[in-house]
Amino acid sequence: MENRDEKMSVSESWQVFKFIFKFLLPFKRYFIWAFVFSVITTALASIMPFVLSAFMDSYLTPMRATDQIIFYFAGLYLALAIINSIAFFFKWNYLQNGSIFVNQYIRKKVYAKIHTLGMRYFDQKPTGWLITRITNDTDLFDFWQMLFNALTSVLSIIIAFIALFLIDHQIALVMLIFLPILLLSVMLYQRVSTRVYRAMLAKRSELNTKLNEYISGMRIIQQFRQESRLGKEFEETNDEYYGFRRRVIQINGILLSPLVNFLMAISIIVVLVMYSDRSMHTVVAAGLVYAFISNVQIYFNPISGLMDSLSNFSNGLVASSRIKSIMEETEFSPKQATDGSVNNLPTITQGKIEFRDVSFSYDGEHQVLKHISFVVNPGETVAFVGHTGSGKSSIINVFMRFYEFSEGQVLIDNRDIRSYSKEELREKLGLVLQDSFMFVASVTDNIKMMKPVITDKAAKEAAKFVQADRFIQQLENGYDTRVIEGGAAFSAGERQLINFARTIVRNPKILLLDEATANIDTETEALIQAGLTNMRQNRTTMAIAHRLSTIKDANQILVLDKGEIIERGNHDELLEQNGYYADMYRIQTLQNEL
Repeated sequence: MENRDEKMSVSESWQVFKFIFKFLLPFKRYFIWAFVFSVITTALASIMPFVLSAFMDSYLTPMRATDQIIFYFAGLYLALAIINSIAFFFKWNYLQNGSIFVNQYIRKKVYAKIHTLGMRYFDQKPTGWLITRITNDTDLFDFWQMLFNALTSVLSIIIAFIALFLIDHQIALVMLIFLPILLLSVMLYQRVSTRVYRAMLAKRSELNTKLNEYISGMRIIQQFRQESRLGKEFEETNDEYYGFRRRVIQINGILLSPLVNFLMAISIIVVLVMYSDRSMHTVVAAGLVYAFISNVQIYFNPISGLMDSLSNFSNGLVASSRIKSIMEETEFSPKQATDGSVNNLPTITQGKIEFRDVSFSYDGEHQVLKHISFVVNPGETVAFVGHTGSGKSSIINVFMRFYEFSEGQVLIDNRDIRSYSKEELREKLGLVLQDSFMFVASVTDNIKMMKPVITDKAAKEAAKFVQADRFIQQLENGYDTRVIEGGAAFSAGERQLINFARTIVRNPKILLLDEATANIDTETEALIQAGLTNMRQNRTTMAIAHRLSTIKDANQILVLDKGEIIERGNHDELLEQNGYYADMYRIQTLQNEL
């Protein structure tokens, strides 16, 4: 929706409004109380001019005001002002809290929805785009304020008009002429502003996306001296965003408060002219004129406030349409069996793996895996080798249920992988990726992944098991050492050893290694190999290998090319075949010797 440049249709706007309004319902009591106190403040605001009017016409003009009368009216006006201030405080408190709670609720729902979506969705959406959706677009604080102000503005207009009608019904009816003009202004503003706001928010999303990419890729940017080029690109996008902001300001400057204030000034002139004409024939009480003009201002002021906040409505409506698109997204992660009780579902006990004629495509058109079949018995290791794009990582992605495969069967312990709960798969499958992500926390917390059920003792034992304990003990604060963002203070090998410990602490039955030794340094290579050897003991292992020397002891090696298995066997058998694998091994051996 955000990429469309045309304005929202009335039907589309209504559908978006109905969708977003549902999030307010659990917190409606806050807005109901705010409305009750708003009725009180509005009524008092209309009544207070009558107090001054009565004092002016009955006592001040005929010079009958005594000290007692002055103190009486002053006390009455002060009492009404105090009550009005207290009511305003409660109205403001309930409204602000209600708006904050609704925003929190929406953000939680969107965040929870994100976690139900499949990896294909994240392949299509930039990180900066998603961050903007979850942070900026869920901040609808001003939107809820505007909706409430719209309701109370209608109430204020009705109460003010009743007051005007009670004072002078003839002149009050003249004030109705201005309502159609104001409504036309609202419609014109909404028509013009929504399109500009949509374009402005789309440009802001593009800004956030660029910022995320530039900050994440700062090392590459500086390495290849791309600061100037990317700086110009960012400046261009920022200037375009500024242009849309400027257009919004111009539209607001013409169609919002200035127009309403101009109409209010004309209405006051009309009132004064009509009372002046009437004064030629009869006496007009000054207090009555004051009360009428005060209520004219009360009549117009909420409209002015409403017009000022219409920009928030346009902004909120566009942001709500983006939230709606996420909440209605159907690119879910692959479904797993569930019957409401995990205890009734099967568990992984042996770790046998079987692929039966499995085919898979990322986009639904181009198959990256074609009729893949193999069996890995409990405790055995199968290794996948092949050039980039051959389908190695896709096998891991399918097995981890990151993506849904289109044909064939994937079995664990002779059961369809879909029959296991997601919790069981995540508990019994241990994945080690090529790049290890580190959180800003202690080393222990990074191993435990902040799970309270895992003890510090278990984390330390896991680190010892994978040979990570040696370098951790040498850190200044040992296991309590604070990890900076991305684990930049550690070498690639040290980060990978911590990643091993993170995996092994959960004691998985099946181990998946996605080029886990590709980026290791020579200092920790021996530790890595020892850690891998320990991890693979009594576990079924599927490993993607970059260095063929690391998988020589695998029970079977599958050679892939363009999504198909072209060779299979153990290391010695494949060398005897003198085929694709043998050529790869000889090339790597020569490179190592050189």
